[in-house]
Amino acid sequence: MNTETVNGHELKIEIIRSARKTISLEMKPGGVLIVRAPRRMSEKAVMDVVAKHSLWISRRLKKQQELAEQAGKETANVLGPEELKKLKKKARKVFAERAAYFAPLVGVDYHSISIRLQKSRFGSCSAKGNLNFNAALLLAPAETLDYVVVHELCHRLEMNHSPRFWREVERVLPDYRRQKKWLKDNGSLILARCGVV
Repeated sequence: MNTETVNGHELKIEIIRSARKTISLEMKPGGVLIVRAPRRMSEKAVMDVVAKHSLWISRRLKKQQELAEQAGKETANVLGPEELKKLKKKARKVFAERAAYFAPLVGVDYHSISIRLQKSRFGSCSAKGNLNFNAALLLAPAETLDYVVVHELCHRLEMNHSPRFWREVERVLPDYRRQKKWLKDNGSLILARCGVV
């Protein structure tokens, strides 16, 4: 993993080579840039592409820094044990209601619903139809919570993130992209309030 400085920001670069024909950039938390490149592409050519996208990289790094600072402030408002207990209790009721509402619209059924507080994901769906949701989502807008519910229910149709899967999500929630972006931009903040980051 290489370390570079881009517009005053320290950047770690990990190059992943495969049989692909194009190059792609993905910014991960902690200032890590994942570069997926063709096997035969030289390192100089790869770094030239990175250099051309320095403005995009700088903006992403700045956004990460702002979110980290905001998360630091949020930790001062972390919910206490009693508040977390109430949050999880309320989450059981809310997710049960929303899943029951959206399941017929998606055209699926499900087996059970479990509520947890975890830092790795906001929701999941098992092959057996068991749904798992993060109680921290109750701190998000109601529309964002609904997006996660629909997302997991759509996995009852497609256990992947294929174009067909996203078409199903969009069929039920035409503005899902806005909610997806909200979660990407603010997810770490609501997790910080629950003390799970």
